[in-house]
Amino acid sequence: MTSQSAATLRSRYVAQAASDLEENRRRQQELAERISVLKQEEALLSDILNLAERYESFADASRLPDQLQDKPAAAKAKKAPAATTARRSASAKSAPAAKAAKDGAKGKPQQPLLGDLLAELLGQREEPRPAKELRDELLAKHPDRNPTPQVVRNTLESLVAKGRIRRHKQQHSVMYTLVERGARDTD
Repeated sequence: MTSQSAATLRSRYVAQAASDLEENRRRQQELAERISVLKQEEALLSDILNLAERYESFADASRLPDQLQDKPAAAKAKKAPAATTARRSASAKSAPAAKAAKDGAKGKPQQPLLGDLLAELLGQREEPRPAKELRDELLAKHPDRNPTPQVVRNTLESLVAKGRIRRHKQQHSVMYTLVERGARDTD
């Protein structure tokens, strides 16, 4: 092997090592950023679990504040920046704030649960019905309630999971029907 070929080979190795080091640094930076995002998500989920545990003592979800019945917590969490969420969770842990929220919920008349209203609407007809039609009918019969289409779909899927209603797929549409009480008891 000549000294020129050895030098060429050495320079190739040096260039490859430098390239590998640069790639490793880039990957480390990406992973550090990802870890930071995961830590923020973990803090948010921890706050959500703490709130869920606080409201676990409620046997009936209709006793929860109105905004928790109609809007999913995950959608709210996506809209709120992490710092704002951390401040909210810290203030939510204070006893006076919790007592005030509890007292405010007692003063309002209880509204029926969204799931109960949707099941009632499904029970009025036997044919399968789409979520959009159910939401439109709900808005007509209960103008004080204004759940988003996604909340209605989530609530219907929750009722499917509980076995209270059935999901039917027809081509590209999803339709729902009420499960008869006797059929539900035998499942």
